[in-house]
Amino acid sequence: MTNFHGTTIIAVRRDGKTAMAGDGQVTLGETVMKGNARKVRTIYDGKILVGFAGATADAFTLFERFEGKIKEYSGDLTRSSVELAKEWRTDRVLRRLEAMLLVADCEKTFLVSGNGDVVEPEDGVIAIGSGGNFAYAAALAYLRASDLSAREIVESSMEIASKICIYTNNDIAVEEIE
Repeated sequence: MTNFHGTTIIAVRRDGKTAMAGDGQVTLGETVMKGNARKVRTIYDGKILVGFAGATADAFTLFERFEGKIKEYSGDLTRSSVELAKEWRTDRVLRRLEAMLLVADCEKTFLVSGNGDVVEPEDGVIAIGSGGNFAYAAALAYLRASDLSAREIVESSMEIASKICIYTNNDIAVEEIE
């Protein structure tokens, strides 16, 4: 999978709650263009979280397509994710988009990519973007060795990623559902 520079998105499910966080940094090459972008959103009356990484216009296009799928399939996260991945992979215009999505509700979390991937993590945590591996490792450690809430884990994990990854800042937006 492509590792997109300029963002970090992480999702964690714990104790019936799901939290997703994203940093605010937008880069163009090696230049920070914006420090307070909002890359994590709630949709479907606050029941579903979506976070995106990659080229901004591409990510927004996919976000809008996914929101349409969620409405079309009455909030069915699995079906919406699979249908978006199929359309993304087969559509001549969409397949050129360079972005990834994390989508989650309180029961499931998926990474959706243009390669046709719909990946559900085993342990309720997944991250994407240039700082994704740092945030992911931190979140796994917190899940195994603490009683922190899902929100506290994503916040702490993003803070760690922002100290390591030059493409991730500490202007962190967090959304949570239960």
